[in-house]
Amino acid sequence: MRLVLACVGRLKAGAERDLVTRYLDRARAGGRQIGFTQVDMVEIGESTARRPEDRMAEEGAALVAAFPADAALVILDPRGQNLSSEAFTGWIRERRDGGVPAIYFVIGGADGLSGQVRSRATLLLAYGAATFPHQLVRVMAAEQLYRAVTILCGHPYHRA
Repeated sequence: MRLVLACVGRLKAGAERDLVTRYLDRARAGGRQIGFTQVDMVEIGESTARRPEDRMAEEGAALVAAFPADAALVILDPRGQNLSSEAFTGWIRERRDGGVPAIYFVIGGADGLSGQVRSRATLLLAYGAATFPHQLVRVMAAEQLYRAVTILCGHPYHRA
């Protein structure tokens, strides 16, 4: 199974990119032994359209083009479900064990995600009701992927 963090916008060099890279590298290393063949990040360029609806449509079309038809999509959205790390890991385990070839964890642009992307969602996931900068959401998503891998491996990183 492939795990992919799919994001609108490019993360500049700095602390946030370093943390995302570190967590994805760790998840990649630990994930191989439990069936995760790849752990990657895909960045989609931000649209320069004037109207928010047009930006969301352009970004949405680029995202949808990046998703394989048989991938599960987790949309990060403050209106989504709040899952514990254990429940999140269980959700990933069910997809892995059910033969889903890839899970894409989607972080939209500043204007949000188009209906075209949202309609493909398998799960809407929230990190609480607060609004976070997209750079931090990437860090949190990468860390949660790493945490899920460690839980599945029985590694002591996660202590409930």
